[in-house]
Amino acid sequence: MRLMTVGSVAFDAIETPFGKTDKIIGGAGTYIAFSSSYFAEEQAIISVVGEDFPQEMLDKLANRGVNLDGLQIKKGEKSFFWSGRYHNDMNSRDTLVTELNVLENFDPVIPSHLNEVDYLMLGNLSPQVQRQVIERLNKRPKLVAMDTMNFWMDIAMDDLKETLKLVDVLIINDEEARQLSGEYSLVKAADKIRSMGPKYLIIKKGEHGALLFHEKNVFFAPALPLEEVFDPTGAGDTFAGGFMGYIASTDDFSFDNMKRAIITGSAMASFCVEEFGTGKLENLTKREIEDRIQEFVQLTNFEMVQSI
Repeated sequence: MRLMTVGSVAFDAIETPFGKTDKIIGGAGTYIAFSSSYFAEEQAIISVVGEDFPQEMLDKLANRGVNLDGLQIKKGEKSFFWSGRYHNDMNSRDTLVTELNVLENFDPVIPSHLNEVDYLMLGNLSPQVQRQVIERLNKRPKLVAMDTMNFWMDIAMDDLKETLKLVDVLIINDEEARQLSGEYSLVKAADKIRSMGPKYLIIKKGEHGALLFHEKNVFFAPALPLEEVFDPTGAGDTFAGGFMGYIASTDDFSFDNMKRAIITGSAMASFCVEEFGTGKLENLTKREIEDRIQEFVQLTNFEMVQSI
């Protein structure tokens, strides 16, 4: 298997300054899988849902080429549910409801025919579950990427640090980077975090783009200025899916190719925020994605006519 994603497949209910939704499809694994499916032809997802999860959405994932053999369906149980309200700046939010349901005792099961994978994307779950997946694979993937959040830093820092030792790429936002490292400067934070295990660190800065750190190299990718942002939920996961999908499709994780992957991930995230939920990600065309990537290229492509 070229790419494996581990992450929640779930329900969300969202309120932003632009509107609100009833229960809709969400979950880190869902966003990652839809996003990466436009690049990685062979991919699978490891997750769990309850009996309440709609078959229609599972069919949509399958139609995008996502192998669902590692997706557990728990009879008589409910899927994970999260509800939140975004503030006017769209960068901060309040969690209204969190119902773990099937995720509370999630034990990832990797089918034997999926037990060797080239690339692994660990979506935001408990660091213990993330580590279990790495340890249960027959052999170490070429590249292991991982997302996490403040919640795990608050309640499971020791577990998180143990898992970080097994990871090649860590993808977090600037607030999380500062909390994990204890450093305000993102440059100092990057050095400290990479000493914990990850060779590469991606720090997302929301509407201000993303930074890639590796050894002494730093790359910055801008965010695309959009006329309207309806829902930032899942944007970070969509970014991770585009990033890892591109890496898996090119089979190249050099620093230069990671730059291209970050632009690709940023382009996919820009689609995500234009609608509530996964709707925009479900039916993109190759031309739409290529045009959006070119918009990002134009943001940073310039020539110096005269030096100082």
